[in-house]
Amino acid sequence: MTGRIAGTLHTAHGAHLDYLAVGSGTPVTVFAHGLAGGIPDTRPLGSAVDGTKVFYHQRGHGGSTAVPGPWTYGDLAADLLAVADEVGATRALGVSLGAGALCRLLAEQPDRFERLVFFLPAVLDTPRDGAARERIVGLATAAATGDEKLAAELIEGDVPAELRDGATARTFVRQRVAALLGPGLGASLAGLADAVALPRSSGGLAALTAVTAPSLVLSCVGDPAHPAEVGDRLAAALPHATLHRYPEPGVLWHHRADLRGRISAFLNG
Repeated sequence: MTGRIAGTLHTAHGAHLDYLAVGSGTPVTVFAHGLAGGIPDTRPLGSAVDGTKVFYHQRGHGGSTAVPGPWTYGDLAADLLAVADEVGATRALGVSLGAGALCRLLAEQPDRFERLVFFLPAVLDTPRDGAARERIVGLATAAATGDEKLAAELIEGDVPAELRDGATARTFVRQRVAALLGPGLGASLAGLADAVALPRSSGGLAALTAVTAPSLVLSCVGDPAHPAEVGDRLAAALPHATLHRYPEPGVLWHHRADLRGRISAFLNG
């Protein structure tokens, strides 16, 4: 795989997933973005990563579609595995929702990848509660009803307060709102607030003790949507994990260069 290749993967389980491959040679790393995100969000994370980088749109995002109706982390894991198998990926990075999909995949195939990165994991084996649950409920409601004002208010919360009036922040919010309220999500988010990435039926958190690949877990303090404790528990469960906690939320706004450096140093190591 060389250069820049865009395509659509038609999976056996009914999902049609847009993907973009950049770079050349091995290793091949697949990147899974978060809710209301997309390929543009994960591309910067792989800018200094060696080999081929494959970015895809999760179902309901961009041009990616799936069978109508609510989906689960099991569905997202199946999508991630289908893309990884299609492109021959040996490494994987998941952001938030994508990190949950990666956890679920590993519970079923713990030896699938040789290196792993989890950025802002949000949920493992216990449902969200408090502010984290309220936020997901709000996003699901906005997606189902087309409530642009509610969506914008919730997504603005992801931007540090001192930066919200800037052009970059306004573009970020506008793009996220458009993704959330686009035709692909809607009622598919129903049930996400109470969903877990690692249900008991798949072994729960204990299933990850079988993962042998070196892992990098990146979390931050003070982000209610991605509690630092989730990253702590994930790193403790993975036998060969390195944990880095950023001291404040808004990692992509305050620590972008450091984040990219840590990811590339780990994946290129």
